[in-house]
Amino acid sequence: MSHTLKPLSEQVIVLTGATSGIGLATARAAARRGAKLVLAARNDSALRQLAQEIESHGGRAVAVRTDVGVEGEVRDLGRQAVEAFGAVDTWVNNAGGSIYGPMKDVSTDDHRRLFETNFWGVVYGSLEAARHFRTRTGPAAGVLVNVGSVLSDRAIPVQGMYCASKHAVKGFTDALRMELEEEGVPAVVTLVKPSSIDTPFPQRARNYMDEEPTLPPPLYTPGLVARTILHCAEHPERDVTVGGGGKAIAMMGAHAPRLTDHVMAATLSGSMKKGQPPRHPAGTLTATSEPELKERGEYSGPVFDSSLYTAAALHPVLTAALAVGAGALVAALTGGAKSSRS
Repeated sequence: MSHTLKPLSEQVIVLTGATSGIGLATARAAARRGAKLVLAARNDSALRQLAQEIESHGGRAVAVRTDVGVEGEVRDLGRQAVEAFGAVDTWVNNAGGSIYGPMKDVSTDDHRRLFETNFWGVVYGSLEAARHFRTRTGPAAGVLVNVGSVLSDRAIPVQGMYCASKHAVKGFTDALRMELEEEGVPAVVTLVKPSSIDTPFPQRARNYMDEEPTLPPPLYTPGLVARTILHCAEHPERDVTVGGGGKAIAMMGAHAPRLTDHVMAATLSGSMKKGQPPRHPAGTLTATSEPELKERGEYSGPVFDSSLYTAAALHPVLTAALAVGAGALVAALTGGAKSSRS
């Protein structure tokens, strides 16, 4: 089914997990593009601070304190979006967290709480968005963007239940897409799968390890994910992997799963330890974070703000044209070199 989508400057966007990392970068970028924003997170102080920041720069935003793991609060988020701006055009389910440590060491309560946010938060948000899209009028479809992870394609140790939640998100998103299409709902359903992203994600995770957690390289900026999400808000996409590093791991796992198991078991656990004592082992799994708005994390290595793989995935025609042009240039140069030698 082909869909027309509104330009970002005419959209109302509901965004969960808006006060940190990918969500914060997305909120700021969308506001700069003229979108009206309905911002959701658990920290009311940080939400109000972000809304004020956006409005001080001429944007429009409302803050709705929301725990996405509570269905009634997600329903209220949708209601307040319509009250504030009249409709929902794009709904971005971004809120999430993680747990570091072997699954045998993690309490059942923590496992369940992680799923309440990472999986059930996406379910509640997706079904609420679909409810609004069913009543849309006019030529433009609604857009649902679920922020998953490359770890839905390839699990890793130490963050086992996080991987499980993202596998669940992928399965749910794929099934919902088919059901909405069969029903004829004017909606585009997109799964965005980031690789390792330099956000406060490790510092806010529940940590059962004896060292401060970090992320395995290569890392990318949250701005790259934000640009991908906003691209998907204007252009129908099924799923997009952000970062060639994550795509490489997924492909390796698909084509050589047992070898990938061995490599990851031998290397990944150590690569997610920072070599420092843990500072905030409780993280924000059951409590809100400080009200400070932070996009970036504390990673000290190189962080990439672009990805050739993701650019190619989002702009295949342009990429193919560039590849053909590059091939023609190489052929011309090599042909010229042969002629000069003949």
